[in-house]
Amino acid sequence: MQAPEQVEPEALADYLEVMSKAVFQSGMSWKVVESKWPGLREAFREFDPETLTALTEPELDELSQDTRGIRNRRKIEAIIGNARQMLELESTHGSFRSYLRSHDDFESTVKDLRKQFKFLGEMGCYYFLHVVGEEVPSHEEWMASRK
Repeated sequence: MQAPEQVEPEALADYLEVMSKAVFQSGMSWKVVESKWPGLREAFREFDPETLTALTEPELDELSQDTRGIRNRRKIEAIIGNARQMLELESTHGSFRSYLRSHDDFESTVKDLRKQFKFLGEMGCYYFLHVVGEEVPSHEEWMASRK
């Protein structure tokens, strides 16, 4: 697997999309997630946090039955909760990027991300931070620190 392509987040939806990909990849083949991503983007309303947090229970039921996506209700609910948390952190810090950069170092950022967001493990945090262009240690250095 090659290194994931980095993005320059322009809106909160960009951060939520990258984080959601990490959530869906947890415990699954990245190839499966990648192949379903166009349908997931559409089903999840382009990952717009305000839209997702306003979904009704019947709409969540529809989302968990949508064959374009990955129908894991716990992950779907986690993504909705993560959207809500992103909105709150953005409001508190002025921007989500400011929240990410409010920590002293990579390790404290990862620790707080894992506390604030659901279905986001160490690898998911590393992936997320790398893809959104935050400073991370080299993959080799990071892997060596985890052994």
